[in-house]
Amino acid sequence: MFTGIIEEKGSIQHIQQTGDAIVMKIHASEILSDIHLGDSIAINGVCLTVTAFDQHAFSVDLMPETVRNTSLRDLSVRSEVNLERAMSAKGRFGGHFVTGHVDGTGVIKSKRAEHNAVYYDIEISKELRKYMMMKGSVAVDGTSLTIFGVTADSFTISIIPHTVQETIIGTKGPGDIVNIECDMLTKYVEELMTQRLSSDDEPSGKMTESFLKEHGFK
Repeated sequence: MFTGIIEEKGSIQHIQQTGDAIVMKIHASEILSDIHLGDSIAINGVCLTVTAFDQHAFSVDLMPETVRNTSLRDLSVRSEVNLERAMSAKGRFGGHFVTGHVDGTGVIKSKRAEHNAVYYDIEISKELRKYMMMKGSVAVDGTSLTIFGVTADSFTISIIPHTVQETIIGTKGPGDIVNIECDMLTKYVEELMTQRLSSDDEPSGKMTESFLKEHGFK
């Protein structure tokens, strides 16, 4: 589990690709102060497992599913990435509940400055759009953000100067692809409601008027 509060920006040192699988080595500093084999690290919002590390970098494996369905496939050597370790049970909780399981990608449609904020309009699929609501939460490249506007095929976020400087979103512009993780609580509510509606359509076993009519009783 993550919070969407980025700890630092790392950079890709090495990429080794074999078919649709990739091994990445990522340079970092702060998160290496307490890192272990098997730890979960969110890289641009994608939860990955530490497979090796030294004093200056750590390595992760990307399986084909991750390569095909996230923006990590577009990274190259020296690309900057957002990094966050899994949240500590003793730590202060900020942001919102983020799992590191990316739901899909979006494309930045526009970027504009307004006073001390930078607004981004991000185009998404119909499947993701249904989870977006005004003042709701969303993780963009792993950063916890608030939704300030929605249209039929996009949503709008506003970034303060600190976020622009401390995360990779500040370097992105129109045409760039970003990882999207929708609010986990919204997805859970949808799943529970879907199951409830589905169960309501199933026979309840009760003797109803419609049941009798269907079985020949007038």
